[in-house]
Amino acid sequence: MDKIKNAVYRITDLENDDRPRERLIKIGPQALKDAELIAILLRVGVRGENSVQVAERLLRDLGGLSGLQRAPAGLISTQRGIGEAKAAQILAAIELGRRIATFNAGDREPVVHSPKDVADLVMYEMSGLVQEELWVLLLDTRNRKISLEKIYKGSLNNSLIRVAEVFKPAVQCNAASIVIMHNHPSGDSSPSQEDIAITREIVKAGELLGVDVLDHLVIGQGNFVSLKESGVGFSGK
Repeated sequence: MDKIKNAVYRITDLENDDRPRERLIKIGPQALKDAELIAILLRVGVRGENSVQVAERLLRDLGGLSGLQRAPAGLISTQRGIGEAKAAQILAAIELGRRIATFNAGDREPVVHSPKDVADLVMYEMSGLVQEELWVLLLDTRNRKISLEKIYKGSLNNSLIRVAEVFKPAVQCNAASIVIMHNHPSGDSSPSQEDIAITREIVKAGELLGVDVLDHLVIGQGNFVSLKESGVGFSGK
């Protein structure tokens, strides 16, 4: 009984076909579960749990992949079996994913043809934000990205947001048009009445400044809503 009680559960105790690293090499990373991919980063477990079990517990306690993405380093490192070194490995993998998601072939600035093109640029990072943030994408006359500006952090409220600050980077860069976007940390991308009211104000200001406001996207957890496509906040609606 003492031997069973004090046993260390290791990945090497599993059959070869059940080990995450071997499975990844044999059938590819797409076939692995979230916990298995994290287990490869962790490499080893703790007494009583192999690395897969540690990863499963980590995901359960932090609220899945989205919770892990949002969790600060200090919280991850204090989880049983993690520590600073493993937390750093996890955070490095998350950051690599973010950079790959925003990578542009040949370092050419992307051209925006649709709301999805914009969402693809920001979804990975904005989905992981723990507070609401308002960002502005600046575009030239060919709808090519000039820059992505992070304007405001905090709950969107038209009594707090200065419309002039939204357009300041666009005026400085002589941008032809902009797309505004903000996130809902709850994960629900449905626009609120406050979102719609702010959109109207920004669109009107853009008309006065000669800067076309192409859209306002609300980013949720892996989803988004285009206010322009939804027919609200634009054309006085």
